[in-house]
Amino acid sequence: MNMIETLAKELNLTVEQTERTVALIDEGNTIPFIARYRKEVTGSLDDTVLRKLEERLRYLRSIETRRIEVKNLIAAQEKLTPEIERAIDVAVTITEIDDIYRPFRPHRKTRASVAREKGLEPLAEALLAQEKSYSPTLEELAASLISEEKGVKSAEEAFAGAMDIIAEEISDNAEYRKGIRALTWSHGSLESKRAKDESSVYEQYYDYSERINKVPGHRVLAINRGEKEEFLKVSVTVPSDIVLNHLFHAVVKAGESPARKYVSAAVTDSYERLIAPSVERELRNDLFDSAAAGAIVLFSDNLQHLLMQAPLKGKTVLGYDPGYVNGCKLAVVDKTGKVLDTAVIYPTKPRMRTEESTRVMKRLILTYGVDVIAIGNGTASRESERFVADVLRGMDVKTKYIIVSEAGASVYSASKLAADEFPDFDVMQRSAVSIARRLQDPLAELVKIDPKAIGVGQYQHDMKPAQLDTALTGVVEDCVNKVGVDLNTASHSLLSYISGINAVSAKNIVKYREENGEFRTRKEVLKVPRIGAKAYEQCAGFLRVPGSREVLDNTGVHPESYEAARALLARFGYTEADVRNGKLADIGKRVRSEGSAGLAAELGIGEPTLLDIAAELEKPGRDLRDDFVPPLLSEDVLELSDLRPGQILSGTVRNVIDFGAFVDIGVHQDGLVHISELSDKFVKHPREVVSVGDIVRVRVLSVDVAKKRIALSMKTMKDASTDKEGKSAR
Repeated sequence: MNMIETLAKELNLTVEQTERTVALIDEGNTIPFIARYRKEVTGSLDDTVLRKLEERLRYLRSIETRRIEVKNLIAAQEKLTPEIERAIDVAVTITEIDDIYRPFRPHRKTRASVAREKGLEPLAEALLAQEKSYSPTLEELAASLISEEKGVKSAEEAFAGAMDIIAEEISDNAEYRKGIRALTWSHGSLESKRAKDESSVYEQYYDYSERINKVPGHRVLAINRGEKEEFLKVSVTVPSDIVLNHLFHAVVKAGESPARKYVSAAVTDSYERLIAPSVERELRNDLFDSAAAGAIVLFSDNLQHLLMQAPLKGKTVLGYDPGYVNGCKLAVVDKTGKVLDTAVIYPTKPRMRTEESTRVMKRLILTYGVDVIAIGNGTASRESERFVADVLRGMDVKTKYIIVSEAGASVYSASKLAADEFPDFDVMQRSAVSIARRLQDPLAELVKIDPKAIGVGQYQHDMKPAQLDTALTGVVEDCVNKVGVDLNTASHSLLSYISGINAVSAKNIVKYREENGEFRTRKEVLKVPRIGAKAYEQCAGFLRVPGSREVLDNTGVHPESYEAARALLARFGYTEADVRNGKLADIGKRVRSEGSAGLAAELGIGEPTLLDIAAELEKPGRDLRDDFVPPLLSEDVLELSDLRPGQILSGTVRNVIDFGAFVDIGVHQDGLVHISELSDKFVKHPREVVSVGDIVRVRVLSVDVAKKRIALSMKTMKDASTDKEGKSAR
């Protein structure tokens, strides 16, 4: 198998393009670096395609490794024939290779191995030959194998042992297993039944059956979890006549033979006892792997949109961590994220110190000029929102509030990282700071939290941890590097995701900064321990130094392209001062009108690099997230009981799953827009229509107050600025 050709075909790339990209990966270049600064080599492949290519490359190489291992293992037994070697060479999955190896691998003690030890293999071979007649007869051959010493007490036992050998040989045949696997996939069903007589969230699967090749991934994961929690009994069923007819046709020879009844019985036993359970396990594993892969893609997509939400820059934010007995913890952070003040108030049960809490809130808002109050959506959030709205209503200020998902805040608050950052704060104070900061800069704050704890996936705790971690880490890396970081303010958590920088070198950067003051240039980072030439090449373009005497240090232009950037400036009569003063808004337009291909050749760089340089010079120090929709702020409380069918509201997409999207419309209970209600057009997957963080207009379809369920629709609706009750649409 030619890996390069296989990758090219799977990803719809050219062989040359694939070969060059694989070479870049093998040279130790990171995906963000390749995606951003090696576009001429890859043909401008984006990070999504590059990560898929890297993942498939690892898998194909693991197949090659297993191919060599199996050949060596069979060769060591002196049983590697040209036919077997060819079969191994053309196998395209590890499962196929392992099927070929199955007859040669050391067996644990089985009924067949016991029968072989008893010397019954000659009888098995005679039966499989399926002659028209035998001399001596099969019965005479079986009788001759009776041996008290070997434990064969009768001819019946000899036949039973021989049939066990035949059953195992049939089970070990790679072609038979491949055929049965295909038939089961085509004709089989996944079934689940009630395992215990009690209600659960899995009731819809108490009597469930669906064709195995049609089961959507989220159902596979739900059924697996129901089985794990012992609410469901799950099985794969297939009409046995379909499979047995296939096996009989393959194994049982045409024509009459005294051996026919024995071989037929062995075929049935082989399928029912050995093959069917094994194939069921394999197919269920395949179903899980496929469902998990889909869930990881969905989780990754949700995480990417969550991390890339527009930051709320230039605002002083009061983080509000709601609670009951232990009170509500407050933390005011300034426009840069610095903590200015903290407090604890008790506006909720059981203490209900409303007047005192109001005085504290008003003091903090007025003293620090709080622009926005970020309220965590956990315990006591509803009561806290009502309290905050009442406080703001009684003040002559422009302060607004927003409900912020506090998923993962408790994980961060109890972490060593949080303890190091705020050693004098308790966990709830740290949580209040985290809630405030994740509104100011979601990316910078959320990178401090294990992505699995952020809560924008489906069944993420059922995924294979290593596979999920690899995918999510890749998402965080791509987001951080797309935005870039300020070398003088970024935390070591944020720096550790920059291309070429690991956790150790990130801490070294922060330590160097603390000991030597701010970095004056990008190049100064080479003085940091563990940052060598290769690491600098990978990371430099993603680091920003706003105060550098080198203006290009505050752009995404890589140092290797500084000379070309200066030549481009000179070509159009600009100076570096013009860049610093933001006077190059039209340079991209001038490059295109001049002819970017010819200009790139003149400057000795690739056309994609030229266009990227022009874009960076137009907006030095820009944050691409500033172009996204800002968070939706609120002024008044909306209750679940206020909702009526037909109301039109604005909301924020909190999570996207296979069957729809959950939207926060400000009532502390996300509403579900089912996939069938996402658009007037057919939607194959919700990701085609919505993403986490989107601000969307929805219509209320139904409200179940008792079960706290809200059904929403995004299908064509009448525009309205107010709902039927006259409340402002949020």
